[in-house]
Amino acid sequence: MKMLWVLRIALCLLPLASTHAGQTAAATMFCWSLRFQQGQGPLDETLDLSTIAGAPNGELAPLYASYTHGSGFALDFGGFPITGNIELDLPPDPDANRNGFDDSFEVSQAVGGTSQGQYSTAIGGGTVSAIWNRAAGSKDGTCWLHLVDNTYGDLGTYRHSYEVLEYTGSLIYTPGTSVVSANLVLTNATGRWQGPMIFGKSVGDPRNNLTLQSATLNNAAQQSLTLFMATTFFRDPFLVTNYYGAVELNDGELNTVVEDFYSWELSIDDPNDSDHDGIPDFSDEPQSTSSRRPMLSLTGTFTNLLLAISGDVGRLHRVLESTDLAAGSWLTNLSFTLTNDPQIVTLPLPPGAMKFWRVQAE
Repeated sequence: MKMLWVLRIALCLLPLASTHAGQTAAATMFCWSLRFQQGQGPLDETLDLSTIAGAPNGELAPLYASYTHGSGFALDFGGFPITGNIELDLPPDPDANRNGFDDSFEVSQAVGGTSQGQYSTAIGGGTVSAIWNRAAGSKDGTCWLHLVDNTYGDLGTYRHSYEVLEYTGSLIYTPGTSVVSANLVLTNATGRWQGPMIFGKSVGDPRNNLTLQSATLNNAAQQSLTLFMATTFFRDPFLVTNYYGAVELNDGELNTVVEDFYSWELSIDDPNDSDHDGIPDFSDEPQSTSSRRPMLSLTGTFTNLLLAISGDVGRLHRVLESTDLAAGSWLTNLSFTLTNDPQIVTLPLPPGAMKFWRVQAE
């Protein structure tokens, strides 16, 4: 009678779906432009910088030429403005923390020193000298611009407050074989940017080169900042958890009348390395989190049941039991990590006439 009763016991297998879990990396995004407020001279003269027509936007933008940065300017002597273009270097020795980025754009880093430049107008031009000062941890700094005209001599020194445009936060991504899907969440003292990004892996060097194919970021006012063109991201050969690349937006400042502040840099630092091969998960071949489907067999003795489980050694397995399949209620009988393949688990004889078991591999 006992052996016939054992044959009425049923076994079920509970599979685990194959998924790739989201990972979180640190992210920092800064604008290559600085935002200057109106400068004040010694006798109420004013100096405005702007890269657009109309109301000045204060942008000192990257030039990638003889000088690092440039802008248009309007120098106003009592209602008679002189307009032209200014070119200016940022302070020298700009990477004190040796992270590969110019300290001039990192709020965490202090900036000081002097730099030189030049300006031109319709009737001539001259030289510019700058004194910079910004404390570590502050996005706001001070810059004194001294203009000396080649014809008219000293035009005065103008004190400007300026702002570093930097956002920090996280990049939540899903590893992929050829494409990495991500969501960027960034904040600073006054705003928030958030939205999806798609990175395509390079065919020739997928672990070190990726392409930012698309990005749409919404600011705190739910205005959309979109990617102007695809750009390349590189893994740093020395700071091996860091990825960096340009983010060229159609318009980085939506509150002005035309496009401006569009050149940004995104730094991604990913500490995740699931397979411990030295390649962060952001660009590594994704590691499958799926388990091998357990194979079960059940035999009985006069005192207990013997459940043989074949599966992934080293993976957690749970034995669940139920007396009523229709109710859909399962209780965990025991949990253990598989140390052999197969592994024998001893179960007590059930007191009722029918019992069901299933095994979940995690």
